[in-house]
Amino acid sequence: MDAMNTAHASARTADLVVEGGRLVTPEGVREGTVVIRDGRIDALLAVGEPAPAGPRLDAVGRYVLPGLIDSHVHFRTPGLEYKEDWEHGSRAAIAGGVTTVVDMPNTRPAALDETAVRDKARIVEGRSWVDHRFHIGADPDRPGLLASLDPAVATSAKVFMAGHHTAPVVFREDRQLAAAFEAAALGDVQLVLHAEAQHVFDLLDGWRGEPRSYAGYEPHRPRTGAIVAVARVIELVRTHGTRAHVLHASTAEEVDLLTAAAAEGLPVTFEVTGHHLSFTDADTCRRGPRTRLSPAIRAQRDQDRLWEAVLTGQAATAGSDHAPHTVEEKNRPPAEAPPGLPGVQELAGALWTGLMARGAGDDADGAARHLARLMGSGPADLFRLPGKGRLAVGADADLALLDPDHRWQLAADTIEAKCGWSAYEGWVFTGRVTTTVKAGRPVWDAGSGFAGTPAGRLLPPAPAATGRSLSVAGR
Repeated sequence: MDAMNTAHASARTADLVVEGGRLVTPEGVREGTVVIRDGRIDALLAVGEPAPAGPRLDAVGRYVLPGLIDSHVHFRTPGLEYKEDWEHGSRAAIAGGVTTVVDMPNTRPAALDETAVRDKARIVEGRSWVDHRFHIGADPDRPGLLASLDPAVATSAKVFMAGHHTAPVVFREDRQLAAAFEAAALGDVQLVLHAEAQHVFDLLDGWRGEPRSYAGYEPHRPRTGAIVAVARVIELVRTHGTRAHVLHASTAEEVDLLTAAAAEGLPVTFEVTGHHLSFTDADTCRRGPRTRLSPAIRAQRDQDRLWEAVLTGQAATAGSDHAPHTVEEKNRPPAEAPPGLPGVQELAGALWTGLMARGAGDDADGAARHLARLMGSGPADLFRLPGKGRLAVGADADLALLDPDHRWQLAADTIEAKCGWSAYEGWVFTGRVTTTVKAGRPVWDAGSGFAGTPAGRLLPPAPAATGRSLSVAGR
């Protein structure tokens, strides 16, 4: 920082000064101090530069990350609040260092048009600890809606190519899917896809029937469905130029296809999830419903390929697919138990633990950059979240302080999700978010818990977007 900026940064009292941490910035990782004023990062000071007066937050021994983004959550509001709700889900997010989420549309009623998204925004107003946006649901009966989607309402749309317990609509006909890709390209809408082929699963179900055990669950929803669906997605992207983001990639073959398509210049990206990076099909055989997921947890070789995608930068985002169900629901017989688990609180810890186990402990700064990309700049860029995802002057003052060496276990009484359980209970994590700062205010600390009240806001459209405002106050 030059002398003029240093003088400005130290001229007036700060709202918060975060001292002594390792700052994970777009330019690299370095020791320094974060100066916060008016809810934004006002300065990033090097060691030795004078800091202004103001409240102090000690970050010695910790990485200072941008507030993390989880672009794949199901907070179940409206209609399914008995499983999860925005207060519990957003508290779980804050306890995991996540300060911004993008919520999925498969609620009751489903958010399949602008009116439904506006209604959801009104319900959430005043109840959220985190800033938020919404994925609208692509409707196979009305795919043309995406061509004129107001970016103030949503800039992304969820496409279900296969069904499960909470999927509101499924694209079963190829003409409907092609129409959605065409309309999304016209409306500059980012598609996010559950890319498994329902017709493949229907064919296999007619031959094999329902699974009778958890050992039979992965073969019941095999990699074949994912590979076929991803190949079709790539073909449609090539035809229409649509931006497509494949969610929860689960197989080595998907990753290879999507990486090759991106190398060709096609606008395709993909997400990895904490549970596909943390568990294998052997865990589902042992743990049963807690890791019954859709897409299914795959083999060790698939997990290895997903980690390769993380470490080489091929994966664009990491999401939790936070999708709680009650214990009673999960304990149904294998053919009836709904897929999904809570994960927004656990995601950053699971990623960091995996990075350390995969050799990144020799380059912790590099691991911190991976985390800041997958849960920061990656989703911020993809989903047009202004002010988010980067530790930079002018950005929103959302921070996650990570102790990289802290070893701890997730106990049931620390789970913030409404369902009250986690597949990670008893895990020994390496690395923990110890403090979360939202809009320049510490809102959670591992020692003292929550502070303040929910003050999350609906994020405005990115600066380049035009159109009507999404007002949660207007009626």
